[in-house]
Amino acid sequence: MAQDWSLSAETATWAAATARLDDFRPLLPAEEEIVARLQSGTFDRLGDGVRPTELDPSRVVRASFLRFLILGGEEGCRPHEKGVLVHGAWVSEVLDLEACRVFRDIGLNDCHFEATPILRAAIINRLFLDGSQLPGLQAERLEARGGLYLRGVELEGAISLDQARLGGNLECDGATIRNRGGYALLGRSLEARNVLLRGATLRGGANLSGAVLAADLDAAGATIPAFEHMALEAGELSCQGSVVLRNARITGEVRLTGSHIAGDLDCTGTVVENAGAGAIEARRVVVNGAFFLRREARLDGTLALTGASIGTIHDEAACWPKAGDLLLNRCRYGAFIDGPVDAESRLDWLARQTPRRWGEDFWPQPYEQLASVFREMGHGEDSSAVLVIKERLQRRARRARTESPVWRALLFVSDGILGITLGYGRRPLYALVWLVFFWLVGVAIFGHAEREGAIMPNSAVVLRAPEWTLCGIEQGEQRSLVASGASQGLAASGQNQLACFRQRWEASSFPAFSPWMYSLDTLLPVLDMGQRSFWRPNPTKPGGRVAINYFYFHSVVGWALSLLAVAGFSGLVKSS
Repeated sequence: MAQDWSLSAETATWAAATARLDDFRPLLPAEEEIVARLQSGTFDRLGDGVRPTELDPSRVVRASFLRFLILGGEEGCRPHEKGVLVHGAWVSEVLDLEACRVFRDIGLNDCHFEATPILRAAIINRLFLDGSQLPGLQAERLEARGGLYLRGVELEGAISLDQARLGGNLECDGATIRNRGGYALLGRSLEARNVLLRGATLRGGANLSGAVLAADLDAAGATIPAFEHMALEAGELSCQGSVVLRNARITGEVRLTGSHIAGDLDCTGTVVENAGAGAIEARRVVVNGAFFLRREARLDGTLALTGASIGTIHDEAACWPKAGDLLLNRCRYGAFIDGPVDAESRLDWLARQTPRRWGEDFWPQPYEQLASVFREMGHGEDSSAVLVIKERLQRRARRARTESPVWRALLFVSDGILGITLGYGRRPLYALVWLVFFWLVGVAIFGHAEREGAIMPNSAVVLRAPEWTLCGIEQGEQRSLVASGASQGLAASGQNQLACFRQRWEASSFPAFSPWMYSLDTLLPVLDMGQRSFWRPNPTKPGGRVAINYFYFHSVVGWALSLLAVAGFSGLVKSS
């Protein structure tokens, strides 16, 4: 290929050296005017300088004649140092500058070209085609010290700039390019400072995959409808500035897979329509700045940010993709700016993912990432809420994978218990809340039992002693005791056995019964308040059966909640 370029360059140089002005005589009227004004260096305006809409003999310039001048002309007929600058020409034939070396600017603004100009493998300074109408532009492997300016052009074909190298910008602001046979703009592996497509219409889309830009890719306000290909193919793009799609209207897919963007990815007000397929494909993209999705932006298709790395996210809930059209697995970002920063809103954001659509049951990483960002932003409660939902969904997915119905049922029960008692290990303080709840329930039950006299000493010696036994008999009644013979009852009329016993001096060695301390003593296995060892419910008295049953339940619950609290604080019950 290098040999072919060399031969073409030699051929062009030879042709330029051997061509003479006389070879083009008789000159056309427009050509005569151009020759007459060559040395002025001003823009040569043919007619009114406006692009001709129909063939006008007074404006026709042969492409071969322009090539002669562009390549240097001859002694006495050389272009100004500024280059060849022509406005309003009707260019006939093919302007073929393939592999040529041109060290002056080429300015053919507001011209009508009958054939596609060819600058393949040429080396030039700058090329101006602003406002011109062309059937296409072939400039693969073009090298330009400056830029390529196609502002406001109209093309009924493609601009091909594959592997071109521009020292300046590719400017297509306001251009209208139509190519039903493929991409309207081809710039694969293009090197440039900026690619500017502001307000342009690219019917057929653009392919800038592998391009290297020293600054921005700016398509603000552009209209890019694809025909058969995707609307904007920019995979593996290296952009040291920003990718700006602000207020663009795009029909088809925008692909940025594997691209590196040092600035922002700005989709403010962007509308992408590609229902049932990809809207913005940004897998593994790196955006050092911010991702903007705001101000009536709409993505009718999938927003895929799988494996992406983004500095900050600036978005609005109204602009999020619909359910099933969001992929955030392994996506990392630093913060939310000017957007919802609460668990409820962001959980709705994550809920727009549908892993089953992509053959998976659940993606835990997006929830862990969201919780981490909330925590770093100081929203600790929101972070915990996200992790609780993550645990619930992850455990549900695990149960769905379980084939055994018995094991699935056991998992359902255990997950339910862990959920209400520990928030699946994400909120271990829940266990303390439950302990307080059962403590207060115990206070109520044991306090009622005390009032009903359904509490008795927890000592066989005391229960056989006369002071306790006779307190169960009203005064005036006689009872025959084995140890002391006949004895009279000690309880006053309507007085229960416990109240009577407390009035005996023999009871002074017993601590006073406290339902508050008794409930706490029986609930927490690590505490010994001296209540449980001295008192217990009496099932033979009214309310005693309930109290004794709750006593056993209370003890078991205390052990269970204590162990769960320890496991929760140690992280043993969290999903890995």
